[in-house]
Amino acid sequence: MPSTIRRAVIPAAGLGSRLLPLTKAIPKEMLPVGDKPVIEHTVRELVASGITDITIVISGGKSLIQDHFRPNPALVAQLRADGKTAYADAVQEIAELAAQGHITYLDQHGPYGNGTPVLNAARNFDDEPMLVLWPDDVFVAEVPRAQQLIRAYEATNCPVLALMPMDPEHSQRYGVPVVKEDLEGGLLRITGLMEKPKPEDAPSAYAAIGGYVITPGIVDELREQTQRWYDRRSGEIYLTDAINAYAATRAVYGQVISGRWYDTGNPADYLVAQMATALAHPEYGPLLRDLAKNLDAAGRPDAGV
Repeated sequence: MPSTIRRAVIPAAGLGSRLLPLTKAIPKEMLPVGDKPVIEHTVRELVASGITDITIVISGGKSLIQDHFRPNPALVAQLRADGKTAYADAVQEIAELAAQGHITYLDQHGPYGNGTPVLNAARNFDDEPMLVLWPDDVFVAEVPRAQQLIRAYEATNCPVLALMPMDPEHSQRYGVPVVKEDLEGGLLRITGLMEKPKPEDAPSAYAAIGGYVITPGIVDELREQTQRWYDRRSGEIYLTDAINAYAATRAVYGQVISGRWYDTGNPADYLVAQMATALAHPEYGPLLRDLAKNLDAAGRPDAGV
């Protein structure tokens, strides 16, 4: 039985270009979803899944992420002195969350591509497996997505990808796994990923939607990719390429995640995530439903509102 996974990486060095100009001054990871910045949803998911060592890989202009999780005893003291106990507790709880996850920060160095932050962080992880979660995903699930991935790893001792059922018409938006064997319980043996295939070429009805258990063998593939990049200085370093290279000769699995996935990486999906989270809130949900009932077809409130 493999040891429980205790380390995780959150790559947060991207520019958030699909959300410009909203992300010109505010990191996309700090945009609110409900009453929390989106990256806090990811951190909470990891801590709830037993992760005790979180590395957030950042780039310039991301200091707001660190400020958010950093303790601020002066603010807490001021809020308590003003009788704003609930606010003081909320601010203090964020710092306690960061301490539980033992959050550290690492500046990204190396070629472009989503494999680079994983390789940067892995240099400090020795030969341990690690979770990789993107900071612009929000999952609502009875069992956290991260915990579902950990259970799949513990059952297989192999790399694991998070999967969701997909309408084949949407295949050109995702990496689609090539399924070799269905082991029941949502666990699939896969032989690789096909990036954004046409619907008629999609090898399965599942999509890889962010969330990985990465093993030392995948890190070795990333290291080899990076060395080749320095030899010719072209292209980017992709985690998918490393997974495909590994899967050519060794076992890789996909775990179909039970829950609801919200992507916040583009304006339309970000608005959906905002609305869905707000509607699920016990205080804000009823207000929004009342507002929706009173909007006319042109999107204006009725005169009686």
